[in-house]
Amino acid sequence: MTAVERVVPAGAAEVFAVLADGWSYGAWVVGNSHVRDVDPRWPEVGTRLHHRSGAWPVQVNDITVVRAVEKDRFLRLAARLWPLGQAEIALELHPAAGGTRVVLTEVVTDGPLKIVPDPVQAVLFKPRNTEALARLSDLVQGRGAARSH
Repeated sequence: MTAVERVVPAGAAEVFAVLADGWSYGAWVVGNSHVRDVDPRWPEVGTRLHHRSGAWPVQVNDITVVRAVEKDRFLRLAARLWPLGQAEIALELHPAAGGTRVVLTEVVTDGPLKIVPDPVQAVLFKPRNTEALARLSDLVQGRGAARSH
């Protein structure tokens, strides 16, 4: 399992609002190059985000499914990227001085990447997930700034 965290200078409701906007995932999820469709009830359990991953011209169409959610607290997703595999991703929101501490964990659950040892997965995923949280933070702050004008 790979875990990273970041304090986002905003409340949990503001952070969760970005997570609840499936169309925003192309802006902050590293490797997600295009959101093709979002189920209307996203992020209810079982709803899907249809996305394209990779760099053009080598892109893969796939889906991410909501496995568990508690508004303003956490979101757990099953993200597919076949033929490489599937991962479970959890985003937990905790009150923190100066904002909300977001903890992102990722664990490969299926496919060829599952045989890669955990320390190697951490080396591969930690920089990507650290960048994803930086982008998420920027997006949350940008939305907050837009609302204040």
